[in-house]
Amino acid sequence: MNRIQKTFRNNKKKVFIAYVVCGDPDVNTTIKIMNTLVNSGVDLIELGVPFTDPIADGPVIQKSIERSLKKNTNLNDVFSVCSKFRKKNKTTPVVLMGYLNPIENLGYKKFSKEAVQSGVDGVLVVDSPPEESLVLSSVLQENDICNIHLASPTTSKSRLETIIKSSKGYLYYVSLKGITGSKISNVKLIEKNINKIKKINKNDLPVVVGFGIKDKQTAKKISQISDGVIIGSSFVKIIEENLHNKQRMVNNINKYAEKIKTSIVNK
Repeated sequence: MNRIQKTFRNNKKKVFIAYVVCGDPDVNTTIKIMNTLVNSGVDLIELGVPFTDPIADGPVIQKSIERSLKKNTNLNDVFSVCSKFRKKNKTTPVVLMGYLNPIENLGYKKFSKEAVQSGVDGVLVVDSPPEESLVLSSVLQENDICNIHLASPTTSKSRLETIIKSSKGYLYYVSLKGITGSKISNVKLIEKNINKIKKINKNDLPVVVGFGIKDKQTAKKISQISDGVIIGSSFVKIIEENLHNKQRMVNNINKYAEKIKTSIVNK
């Protein structure tokens, strides 16, 4: 088992996942934010790899990616951030979340080698569905890196079976039809869809929910029906609001993460 699988197996509470973009506001602050998130109760970090065409992301995360790109953040910087994070933290899983183009540009084998050497545990490539990920998945598996896939409210049963079979680590369930930063309006529908997933999930793959979780109330409701919650836009918004005061930025991230952590239910 790698760190992701150990986290889901050993955690006494539902898993709390936080997403931030590498290089926003800069790479050194990203490392500070990652350490702060862990100290505040986050169990797993999704680290966004900046790319020029983030098709699944809303305006808050798009702005974050643009700020990172203006600093010329690239994959080498992402690997460097992960390596420096690993000097202090040997246990918290890190998942790189982004798009296929930078990985294609570097090459699958080199990407996988650099990823494992820098302490990356998983990869979530938004625009690479299972059918297009066979070679990448094979290379990642050689290095014990999980290839995580997405499912959504519109995913059919047969498609879910394919996605679950192709996923390792956890399944990222997109809670709504829309982009990051939207708001959840129908928890009952999410519960119904997760129950549908569980019925065909023969491998007991953990199912975590992202998109639309902004406050304690929603985090609590979602944690009651899933294996974990993912929060991204709210953390990224705190970064945006405090670009000229990095210490306040880190402090506010800490306070917000602690508040969410207290709302996530026990198993």
